[in-house]
Amino acid sequence: MAKKVVATLQTGSKKFTKVIRAVKNPKTGAYTFEEKVMNADVAKEYLKNK
Repeated sequence: MAKKVVATLQTGSKKFTKVIRAVKNPKTGAYTFEEKVMNADVAKEYLKNK
């Protein structure tokens, strides 16, 4: 049987998280999605800020 390989964002002792946030365009009113990979500790602070 073949093994299934799953990519993780965990390297060593640091844990990384992919954060996806919807950002509204003030001109058109449409939403776009902003994706970033960051440290898990910083992710909550990032989502609180606009």
